[in-house]
Amino acid sequence: MIPMMVAAVAVVALAVSEAPAAQVSYYDVPKGAHPHDVAPAPDGTVWYTAQHQGAVGILDPKSRKTVQIPLGQGAAPHGVIIGPDRAAWVTEGGLNAIVRVDPETHAVKHYPLPASFPAANLNTATFDRKGILWFTGQAGVYGRVDPASGQVDAWKAPKGAGPYGITTTPNGDVWYASLAGDHIAKIDTVSGDALVVAPPRQGVGPRRIWPDSKGLLWVSFWTSGEIGRYDPQAKVWKTWGLPKSKGGCYAIYVDDNDKVWISDFLANAIHRFDPVTERFDTFTSNKSGASVRQLLGQHGEVWGAESGTDRLVVVRD
Repeated sequence: MIPMMVAAVAVVALAVSEAPAAQVSYYDVPKGAHPHDVAPAPDGTVWYTAQHQGAVGILDPKSRKTVQIPLGQGAAPHGVIIGPDRAAWVTEGGLNAIVRVDPETHAVKHYPLPASFPAANLNTATFDRKGILWFTGQAGVYGRVDPASGQVDAWKAPKGAGPYGITTTPNGDVWYASLAGDHIAKIDTVSGDALVVAPPRQGVGPRRIWPDSKGLLWVSFWTSGEIGRYDPQAKVWKTWGLPKSKGGCYAIYVDDNDKVWISDFLANAIHRFDPVTERFDTFTSNKSGASVRQLLGQHGEVWGAESGTDRLVVVRD
C-alpha cells in the first residue's frame, strides 16, 4: 500500500447563477424516515434508504406512493444502489451486512461481514465490471461481495478510519474516498490492496467520488467546500470552490453529459457544474435544512435524498 504523490494542483475562479430552466420536483416519504441515499431503477421507480426506520423504500414518482421494506431488527441502512440484476443492494450499518432486496418479491438476503470486521459502519457500494460488489466502512474497512458464491471479503484500510464514497470508472477501476483519512485510494480488485493518493492539500476531507466518461475522478471535499478533479494518468488535481460555501460539500455525481452535480449543506442547495465553461448553476431547496446526503441519476434527471425534510428531490434537466 504505497502513497502516490500529487504532481500538480490548480485552483480556479468560477461563475455562478441560479438555474430556473430545469424542473425541480419533491416527493414526500414517510415522516421520520430520514432518507440517506437514493437510487433510480430501470423500471421508473426510485429506491431510498429509510435510515431511521431500518428499511428501504420504493417511490413510484407517477403515483407519488411509497412502500417500505424492513431490513431486520436493528437495521440502519446507509447506501443503496441498483445492481446488474436490477435488485437493490444496501450497505446495512446496523446489521453489519450487505443486503440484497429482490425487486419483484421484496425478499431480503443478508451477506454479513466476516466476524473479524465487526461494527464496520458500512457506507457505500459499487459494482465492478465483473459483477462483484465493493463496499466501504467508515470504521476503516473496505471489501467485496461475490453475488454468485456469496463470499464476503474485507480488508483494513491503509490509513484507518474514513472510507466513504466508492465508485467504478469506465475502464473498471474501483476507487474510494476517505473522509477521516483525507485521501482517495484505488483498490486492486485482484489482491485487494489499496493504493493511496493524497489530496491537493491536507485537510480537505474527500467524501464522495464519481468518474466522468473519460475516467477523470470527481471528488467532493467536505471540509474545504470544494470539488476536486483527479486525473489518474497525469496524476494531477484541479479544484473549484463552491459558489457560496467554505465547507459542507457532501455528494457528487457526474451525469451522462459529463455535468457534475454537487450537494451543498451550507447553501441548502444542489449545484450543477459545467467543466467546460467552469460555471455553477444552483438549485436551492424550497425548505430549510434539506441536507442532501447523496446524489444519483439516470438520463435527464438527478435524484437526491433530503434527509432533513423527509423528501426525495429530482432535477429534470
